Amino acid sequence: MTGGTSGDRPLVAGFDIRKEFSGRGRRDRITAVDGVTIHIRAGESLGVVGESGSGKTTLARCLILLTSPTSGSIVFEDRELTGLTRGELRPFRRRFQMVFQDPYDSLNPRWTVERSIEEPLLIDAGLTPPDRRERVSELLGLVQLDDRFRRRYPHQLSGGQQQRVGIARALATNPKLLVLDEPTSALDALVRVEILRLLNDLRAELGLTYLYISHDLGSVRTVCDRISVMYLGRIVEEAPTEAIFSDPQHPYTRTLMSSVLAADLDTGRARVKLAGEAPSPSALPPGCHLHPRCPIAIQRCASVEQDLEEVAKHHRVACMRLSGSDVVDWPPGWDNASLSA
Repeated sequence: MTGGTSGDRPLVAGFDIRKEFSGRGRRDRITAVDGVTIHIRAGESLGVVGESGSGKTTLARCLILLTSPTSGSIVFEDRELTGLTRGELRPFRRRFQMVFQDPYDSLNPRWTVERSIEEPLLIDAGLTPPDRRERVSELLGLVQLDDRFRRRYPHQLSGGQQQRVGIARALATNPKLLVLDEPTSALDALVRVEILRLLNDLRAELGLTYLYISHDLGSVRTVCDRISVMYLGRIVEEAPTEAIFSDPQHPYTRTLMSSVLAADLDTGRARVKLAGEAPSPSALPPGCHLHPRCPIAIQRCASVEQDLEEVAKHHRVACMRLSGSDVVDWPPGWDNASLSA
């Protein structure tokens, strides 16, 4: 992990973001993001982790208005973006870009690498064709591809090369924020390490800010300064990266850490698991969404919505049991879920 933050001023912030989708029935509503408040400081790399269906990608798309939130507000560089028209949003679109999970699907198979990278530059009337060609060469160099790749098509590239092209394309407009949506999940282990190293190098060199979406805790640990953990549309824990790994607090976070530990055969630790199955996003439990499965839940967890509260410096947890004065009696194994360096 490299880079750092530029003070405490958020580059982007979302306040009480809620996103609902229509379900199968006329009256069914699926809640993907449930009243989330989040901020990312300039120069910071924030990881958002959780299982599939936790709302990570929907939250990210709301923050850069690829998806309009049902309610809540988005502020970018101190400017309220929610409610702006498409034309008013256009200048901001250059400042945040997205790198997608599947690099092949994100590239037009009929376009050469040069055409794919050049496409975002065509909206700038001040750039001549020679200027664009020069910029393409510069961007290829940034992602460590030489000029011979500019005439190739996506099917002629490896997965890692395709993702480098996707990153180069995202960088074309000199954005300040990159949203990285599972950018290494389709890659093999060795290529994954190379792409993570490239992302760290680019962040240091260009002063980028990252929102890194993943279920892969190892890659998040490599790239991110801070982590927000999501469960069923809500953030249940947020802290500096090493605090999440060394001292996970929320029961859901502990299950995520336990899954990492269980994959390491040298630890000899059994994996701790939540009871039952996750409820449907169309029928979320009242109070704390985790309470039907939680090993430390008490009766009032089922009726009181949990807010993030500080339990240590810069470490916040949405759990009344952990932020209150109660002595928590963890079941066997649950109190030993950290993943120390």
